[in-house]
Amino acid sequence: QVQLVESGGGLMQAGGSLRLSCGASGRILSINHMGWYRQAPGKQRELVARIQVDGSTVYADSVKGRFTITRDNARNTVYLQMGSLNAEDTAVYYCNAPIFGSTDIAPRDYWGQGTQVTVSS
Repeated sequence: QVQLVESGGGLMQAGGSLRLSCGASGRILSINHMGWYRQAPGKQRELVARIQVDGSTVYADSVKGRFTITRDNARNTVYLQMGSLNAEDTAVYYCNAPIFGSTDIAPRDYWGQGTQVTVSS
């Protein structure tokens, strides 16, 4: 069974850095783009960053220049390096990817369980 598992969240002071990781496991045929979303209390889930198979990236304006998304295609893993953190970055961060698993009839969206990032000012 395909699943995405995140790690790396935690509590950080403003101005600090954190690195999130998300690995896809299971019988996987292919993975399209991989991305990170976040949801703060009382707010809608929003895209933070996304990376294509070829390495091209998209970032939310609020994180441009501070966050970097990378992926290791051989390990089916995506990373989010977060820097210059501020209180507005506090949220649950979710990994997302359209994955074609061996038991799927077509690629479908998979989500990780979420990892909490809290930035204290």
